[in-house]
Amino acid sequence: MDEERALYIVRAGEAGAIERVLRDYSDKHRATFKFESTDEDKRKKLCEGIFKVLVKDIPTTCQVSCLEVLRILSRDKKVLVPVTTKENMQILLRLAKLNESDDSLEKVSEFPVIVESLKCLCNIVFNSQMAQQLSLELNLAAKLCNLLRKCKDRKFINDIKCFDLRLLFLLSLLHTDIRSQLRYELQGLPLLTQILESAFSIKWTDEYESAIDHNGPPLSPQETDCAIEALKALFNVTVDSWKVHKESDSHQFRVMAAVLRHCLLIVGPTEDKTEELHSNAVNLLSNVPVSCLDVLICPLTHEETAQEATTLDELPSDKTAEKETVLKNNTMVYSGMNMEAIHVLLNFMEKRIDKGSSYREGLTPVLSLLTECSRAHRNIRKFLKDQVLPPLRDVTNRPEVGSTVRNKLVRLMTHVDLGVKQIAAEFLFVLCKERVDSLLKYTGYGNAAGLLAARGLLAGGRGDNWYSEDEDTDTEEYKNAKPKRADVKDLYQDGG
Repeated sequence: MDEERALYIVRAGEAGAIERVLRDYSDKHRATFKFESTDEDKRKKLCEGIFKVLVKDIPTTCQVSCLEVLRILSRDKKVLVPVTTKENMQILLRLAKLNESDDSLEKVSEFPVIVESLKCLCNIVFNSQMAQQLSLELNLAAKLCNLLRKCKDRKFINDIKCFDLRLLFLLSLLHTDIRSQLRYELQGLPLLTQILESAFSIKWTDEYESAIDHNGPPLSPQETDCAIEALKALFNVTVDSWKVHKESDSHQFRVMAAVLRHCLLIVGPTEDKTEELHSNAVNLLSNVPVSCLDVLICPLTHEETAQEATTLDELPSDKTAEKETVLKNNTMVYSGMNMEAIHVLLNFMEKRIDKGSSYREGLTPVLSLLTECSRAHRNIRKFLKDQVLPPLRDVTNRPEVGSTVRNKLVRLMTHVDLGVKQIAAEFLFVLCKERVDSLLKYTGYGNAAGLLAARGLLAGGRGDNWYSEDEDTDTEEYKNAKPKRADVKDLYQDGG
């Protein structure tokens, strides 16, 4: 009945009446995502009628009402079949200011029309294969990048950027060819990185270092949503970027990694939004060539170095093993390097472990990232070893018993999910410089057996990768308990 009344007014009414009836329909069906099949034909005709109204010279408020209803109706895939035409797509592109002839975004009154048009395009492209093909024919990705360039430094149009980025993400998700076009032809990597810089209001202090205000306000909800959409789009653009072939590529990835470091050190408007933001940053960091991840850590300034020296002097002499890592003015410092971002990643990993579910989707990306960082960058590995595998003092409990990060990771080494237990074991193995004796010391033989069997190292030895020969000393507690530990004793009797 709602569709029938709306269709009658859309076909015969004037702009004011059309606006009123469509506003009522929108208010009533704003939260509708499942539709009755009996009214399917009426909804199709209503869509067609709305497109005919949109080509007329009507007030902006009427355009918005038309687009709001079209967005609701476009949630139904069956309705889109007859209305997804090149002509109708071009109508939405024109209203979204995606035509090359639109040079600027000066009329604030048009912003709601642009946003609603982009929302409609998101639904239509997502739900219609025909729309996806037409997007390629109409070169929609290039038009979206052009719109982003017009508004990348203008914060008062965050909604436009957000839905532009969402549509770009959808296109690059659905079409692998668009990923290549975005990366090379449209220069999507520097463009989307600049969008992130703008969302985070980054001020550079060095080529790959940004100023962090720990007492600053959190990101606004709009800035956070915009950043999340940019991170998702960047993930698709860089998904095949493990190897860097040119110096310019290396520079771009280092800038992006520096922006992601900044992202990890700021917070969103809520704890959930912060976790979502950091989760997308972790996913994107996994696409960055590991050689470029050294920018996640940075040397201390002269002032910070002086502060660190003072803090080290204040530690008791019997705490020599802990002197490497200090916390000064909210900055995690290790061997003269700022480790804040790595510490955030470590805390993020532990929170994901504590959730106790969805390990494959939620935990393995950050564990893989920390593993690769540790394998490639000595300072990161040493810091993580200091945090995850500190010198053993409690030698009375089994390695998997307790609430430390080590205990939690050791428990994961026998998880039912093969991928989860493999990456947990690999992470600890890398922290031990792929030395079997060191791994067994921290995890026990039973927990490590799966990894050692897969590597052919049950008899002892070490992995294939080379690591520095920094000292790994045992505590007195461990030295005294070592002969009593059956698992270690048996291993050495077998020649391990």
